[in-house]
Amino acid sequence: MPLDLPKTTSKRDGPLVKQFSVFLANKVGAMLDVVKLLNAHSCDVVAMSVSESTDSAIARVVVSDPAGVEKLFRQNNIAFGMCEVLVVEMGEVATDLAKLLAALFMAEVNVHFTYPLLMRPRGQAALALHVDDNDCAISVLTGAGFQLLSQSDISR
Repeated sequence: MPLDLPKTTSKRDGPLVKQFSVFLANKVGAMLDVVKLLNAHSCDVVAMSVSESTDSAIARVVVSDPAGVEKLFRQNNIAFGMCEVLVVEMGEVATDLAKLLAALFMAEVNVHFTYPLLMRPRGQAALALHVDDNDCAISVLTGAGFQLLSQSDISR
């Protein structure tokens, strides 16, 4: 007889967005090949950051269809990793950026990296953030009045 255990819920109630880290050869056209593959399958790159080294590059991308992209990357043997990022709407970038960073600093949340979105969801600038404590960052940023965007907010 199966046990009737209580259901658990995640303590994360804020929006998190999947980010792919794509490992590329450091050669001309490598990123173009990835973007063309995504576009051929009706998937848009919503945000992107590329870091390079001598032999390779890491492209961090947020896409409009993460489930489809994960499948597509696996089918095409594209090396990738995934993590969750926060996407924060920035109403007035000049003042909101300092306010956002100060709120995270006060909560001792470390920002690993950040990059802007290529689109303006709901007409506002937006920033993708990878932090060391998503739960704390969500609580602090929503408490400071920031709007966090979900995958459905940034997908077309």
